[in-house]
Amino acid sequence: MAETHSAQPPVRFETHPSQYKHWKLTFDGPIARLAMDVQEEGGLRPGYPLKLNSYDLGVDIELADAVQRIRFEHPEVTCCVVSSAKDRVFCSGANIYMLGMSSHAFKVNFCKFTNETRLGFEELSRESGVKFLCAINGPCAGGGYELALACDEVFLSDDGSSAVSLPEVPLLAVLPGTGGLTRLVDKRKVRRDIADVFCTLAEGIRGPRAQQYNLVDKVVPRSKFKDAVETRAKELAASSPRNTKWQGLAFAPLGAKYRDDGADYEYVTLSVDANARVAKLTVRAPNTDTPDNASAIRELGNELWALKCFRELDDALLNLRFNFETVGLVVLETEGDAEKVLSSDRALDKNRQDGFVHEVLLYQRRVLKRLDLGARSLFSLVREGSCFVGTLFELSLASDRTYMRDDPDAAVPPHVQLSVMNRGTFPMSNGLSRLETRFLSDPEKAKKLGASDDRFEPSDAVKAGLVTVAPDAIDWDDEVRLAIEERASLSPDALTGMEASLRFAGPETLESKIFARLSAWQNWIFTRPNATGPRGALTMYGRPERPEFDWRRT
Repeated sequence: MAETHSAQPPVRFETHPSQYKHWKLTFDGPIARLAMDVQEEGGLRPGYPLKLNSYDLGVDIELADAVQRIRFEHPEVTCCVVSSAKDRVFCSGANIYMLGMSSHAFKVNFCKFTNETRLGFEELSRESGVKFLCAINGPCAGGGYELALACDEVFLSDDGSSAVSLPEVPLLAVLPGTGGLTRLVDKRKVRRDIADVFCTLAEGIRGPRAQQYNLVDKVVPRSKFKDAVETRAKELAASSPRNTKWQGLAFAPLGAKYRDDGADYEYVTLSVDANARVAKLTVRAPNTDTPDNASAIRELGNELWALKCFRELDDALLNLRFNFETVGLVVLETEGDAEKVLSSDRALDKNRQDGFVHEVLLYQRRVLKRLDLGARSLFSLVREGSCFVGTLFELSLASDRTYMRDDPDAAVPPHVQLSVMNRGTFPMSNGLSRLETRFLSDPEKAKKLGASDDRFEPSDAVKAGLVTVAPDAIDWDDEVRLAIEERASLSPDALTGMEASLRFAGPETLESKIFARLSAWQNWIFTRPNATGPRGALTMYGRPERPEFDWRRT
């Protein structure tokens, strides 16, 4: 199963329940049901059957979409039951043959996207009150159990065959790649020695022992399983604090125009220079002020800039991640009326208790996290006509560097400006705002700047620490060009490690552990011969021969 690097059709991330191949999404009042029914021949790419509810990226794209539908289209939902539509099979995890034939970059990005989707479960529970109950009715292995771990509660059928396992280490010489190890000990607080036994036991653990070890919350005889799940789902739904007093919004298609070198949307443009390995991502301000009352905001629906722009940005980031693997640097720019961005910020802040506005703000948070977690260098360029203010200033704060053109002769001199949205509305994976992370050594400065509505022109922005450097108009073109060329010339591996280490200063959270510690180890293991070499465990899986290991511990 050698890696393939042949040209593949681009991956697209928009879908709809009417187009799902692998999930059945149904609604019964406050309870949503997500039943996994993976079609063996429905893989995203040819060459591997998706047996035993194993999944690939296409399965997870549908799952991510379903969670978004619950968020925005069904505010009445307060509990979601995750189950399998197949008898005596829950999920065997990520499809091993798909992993074996995928490029290294695709494997890592697949794990990253799947991680983001699982974290979406937990955010929907924590921030919106939609509780997740996983009903395991058969073998539940690897990524299948990681899906269960992302839920609030896990019920296991006691039928002699249903079991939970994380068999990646003994079977494939890799790790559970979507947060399994971290959730086991940090979230479920399984004892380290028990977790050690569990993670090296390929066949997993079933029955009462699974509950004893806190691997599941409840074990129920098969004859009573359906009723027990139904009863608990109703209890969870009834106890939810979710604001259900708003009308759901059905997502409209984005209408993106994809090009071989990028994509065009209403508020976002992605342009890729493949030879230079540089992408330019331009985000535009709204064309009009945002109304300041909740009913008018809801009436805008799909046309609300704060939602539409960030849906477009999310699609562009995923397009960039999966379809332009060699791009090393993303140049972020903004265009438009800065006051229109601030108008949006004020309106959303005033109405943040509204259920729809609440979900819009959470969505913006998730998209900005997607930007943080991309394995690309990020440079922001602030110049005349830019609107790096408020919510869009988060793009600059997320960047590895920000260059601001010092051009006093410009008709409208460049400036940056903070708003209420920079005061903690969009925390990073470390639990801090980007402003707090930037000024980790001086929390009072972060508070003072966050409370300011002042406009910062170039020299003041540099002094305040809000931008990296402000070249004058004479030096601007050369300095920016040289910085871009230098960055694109450096090792992508070293840069990815450097950026991930520098971006997330401060405390460590379950989320930062998953993306930093776990993802870094998995990234490394995926390149090692013990997993993916000619006779590595992942390569040899399904063959009669045993894998061959390099026994040196490093």
